[in-house]
Amino acid sequence: MKNLFRDCPQAAVDILQSLGVDLPATSLIREESPVFNTRPSDDLESDLVLVLGPPQQPLRGIAVEAQGDKSKDPVQLARYAAAGWLQPQCPFHVLVVTQDRKVAEYYAKPVMTGLPGYAFQAIVLGPHNVPVITTPGQVVAHPVLAAFGVAIHGRDPAVRSAFANGIALLPSDYTPAYTEHAYCIAPRDIQLLLEDDMSTTDWPVHSPFAKEHFGRGLTEGRAEGKAEEAARMLLLVLEARGLPVSEELRSRITSCTDLAQLESWTRKAANAATIQELFD
Repeated sequence: MKNLFRDCPQAAVDILQSLGVDLPATSLIREESPVFNTRPSDDLESDLVLVLGPPQQPLRGIAVEAQGDKSKDPVQLARYAAAGWLQPQCPFHVLVVTQDRKVAEYYAKPVMTGLPGYAFQAIVLGPHNVPVITTPGQVVAHPVLAAFGVAIHGRDPAVRSAFANGIALLPSDYTPAYTEHAYCIAPRDIQLLLEDDMSTTDWPVHSPFAKEHFGRGLTEGRAEGKAEEAARMLLLVLEARGLPVSEELRSRITSCTDLAQLESWTRKAANAATIQELFD
């Protein structure tokens, strides 16, 4: 699971924001050494450390811990936060990601540090708060959460269908990672369902896993009507974002046969504040 955050550092930021954490708006995100030193005692190493903002003026720090069990002492997470705050001298969050409900409950409890007035609280993403994503537009807007969501809620056919259709609209550089990570962190029964989907539907093939299970789609060439499907997905994204589409624009989208253009509009639609930004 930790590899997902290394492949896509923005994932940790997106998850924290989705859980209600107010983070500074910046495109500068860098990976730092995951070793927290508390000399003269010892070194503490988290799975991943990210710092937002320029090196000269860091804005926020994030330590990511992927936990499958309760083996790590919660006090150590508090030490991450304290050491992280001292090193870059900025507010510091600790994000714990787990697929086990009991593990999530364990690390969500406040840690009494012994410092007067201070109790440490990790931010936990687990089965209790991973959203059920059932539309391709939501997948495009939140691909990291969608990958976690299909791994946890993938017994629901609507979740698997939305994930497959949504990742097909993402830039091809990212889709293999989302597909692979979703499959790798899913329990075996959900993996079997994903394998069955890939062998019986037009699941987009971007990854070795998908190819192994004989999915049909991008590796076999663009299927007939691909542009038509891309236009439908674009309209779904706009609907999910709450962006109104006039009849004129709807006609422009549905009559477009340029697949690259439709995909470009869809990528813009994931973040556009107004419908006008889409076609600028």
